[in-house]
Amino acid sequence: MTAHSTTAHGTPIEHQGHGHHWETSIAPFAVVFGVFFLLPLTFSMHFVYHNTILTAVFAGIGLPLILFGVAKWIDEGLTQKPLVAGLAGVGMPIFIVSEIFIFLSFFATYWMVRLSTYSWPPEHTPEMPVLLPLFMTFLLITSSVTVHIAEEKLEHGDLAAFRKWLVITVLFGLAFLSCTTFEYHHLLEHDFLPSTNAFSMIFFSITGFHASHVFLGLSIFIAILLPALGGRVNKTFVLCGSIYWHFVDVVWIFVVSQIYFW
Repeated sequence: MTAHSTTAHGTPIEHQGHGHHWETSIAPFAVVFGVFFLLPLTFSMHFVYHNTILTAVFAGIGLPLILFGVAKWIDEGLTQKPLVAGLAGVGMPIFIVSEIFIFLSFFATYWMVRLSTYSWPPEHTPEMPVLLPLFMTFLLITSSVTVHIAEEKLEHGDLAAFRKWLVITVLFGLAFLSCTTFEYHHLLEHDFLPSTNAFSMIFFSITGFHASHVFLGLSIFIAILLPALGGRVNKTFVLCGSIYWHFVDVVWIFVVSQIYFW
C-alpha cells in the first residue's frame, strides 16, 4: 500500500493539498431563512392575522438574518477565490433574462387590460404627471453614465475616482426613489389607491416592482462602496452590479412609455 494514487499514465497524485474540496457558506441559508421570516410570515401575521407582536418578532428575526447573510456573502466574494472562475459572466445574463420575463408578465397583463377596455383610463383616475417621470428618466439615464465612468476609473486603477463616481450614482438613485415616494404620496392623497380601479392596481404593481429593483441596485452599490472605502474591490462584483443597474434603467424607459404616456 502506498500513500499516493496514480493516474492511468502512472503519474502520482497527492491526496493532500491537491484534491477536490467543497466550498461551504452559511450565507445562503441565512438569506433564505431571513426572507422566509421577513416576507411570508411577517406579511401574513400583519395582513391576515393582524397580530402585531408576531409581526414584530418575525420581522426582527428575518431582517437581521438577511443583513448578516448579505454581509457574509459580500465578504466571501471579496476575500475568497472562487472554486470555478467565470461563473458570474454566465449567471448574470441568465438572471437578467429571468427578470425580463417577470417584467413582461406585468406588461402583458397591462396590455390585455388596456386593449380590452372600451374607455381608458378608468373612472376615478387622476391626471398622471408628465414632467416628473421625465425627470426621473433623466436621473436614471444619468446614473447609468456615472456608473460607467466609475467602472472606467476602476479599470485605470483610480480607486478614489471610482468611489466618487459610485457615490454620485447612489445619489442619483436615491433621488429617483425620493421622486417615487413623492409621487405615491401625492396620488394617495387624491385617493388613488391600488384598489381604486384596474389602472391603479397595474400602476402601483409595475412602478413598485421597478422601485424595488432600484432599491436592490442601490444596495448592491453600497455593498461595493463600503469595502472600497477600505481599499477592497471585486471587479466582477462591480461589473455584475453595473449590468444590473443598466437593465433597471432600460426597464424604466418601458415603464414610462407604457404607463405614463400611452
